[in-house]
Amino acid sequence: MPFETLRFETEGHLGILTLNRPERLNALSKQLTLDLMELVGQLESDDDVRVVIVTGEGRAFCAGADIKERAENPGDYSIQRSSRLISPTFRRLERLPQVTIAAINGPAAGGGLELAMACDLRIASVTARMGLPEITLGILPGAGGTQRLPRLVGPARAKEMMLFGTLIDAPQAHEWGIVNELAEPEALMTKAHEWANILLERPPISLSNIKWAVNVAMDADVDTGISFEQRASTIVAMTEDRIEGYNAFVEKRKPKFEGR
Repeated sequence: MPFETLRFETEGHLGILTLNRPERLNALSKQLTLDLMELVGQLESDDDVRVVIVTGEGRAFCAGADIKERAENPGDYSIQRSSRLISPTFRRLERLPQVTIAAINGPAAGGGLELAMACDLRIASVTARMGLPEITLGILPGAGGTQRLPRLVGPARAKEMMLFGTLIDAPQAHEWGIVNELAEPEALMTKAHEWANILLERPPISLSNIKWAVNVAMDADVDTGISFEQRASTIVAMTEDRIEGYNAFVEKRKPKFEGR
């Protein structure tokens, strides 16, 4: 079904999610929050889509919360309620079985960077800037920023970014480990598709279990993580894709994984 504030298109097993409020730099309005929540719910049970690219229409990835909408409607409690949905929606996005790639085509501020950090992989245009400037508005990052950023860059740099509220450029974000790769603006989506195509050739059950095991590792002690890893290994070992992978290796050919 069509959404008001985003587009979702599929190319085979690839899904492309495009935030589509370019006139507001794809800021997270009430409706965009609800659209994202609905789409994530659909993806949670979609076995056909295996990889999702997340990007923004126009010159921005996402400018964060739509502060103008909130300021213009201070008595609209439905806006306040929807704003509280964004953090659990990002958490559900983070836990999707699909591998997600954020293609950061422009500014990613506040909730925009939090959205990108909820994705598994991040490729940024060399011209992009990003940060968590909520402190300049008298608030704090409320969609996972205080939790995910320290896991990516360490507590000292995370505090520096959040306490000063300044944006950093893409090369610095790459150096610090916020993004995995940089690309020229015109090559960003090409690079994202290249990564997606590689992932689509991988066994999808292995992909989702690797993703889940790493996510568990970030939230649990080592013993719990290893226990989960062993259970995931058992599941993967019982798949037809594991047999195909072994046979292809022995036969010196490219494997064809079917997700079974």
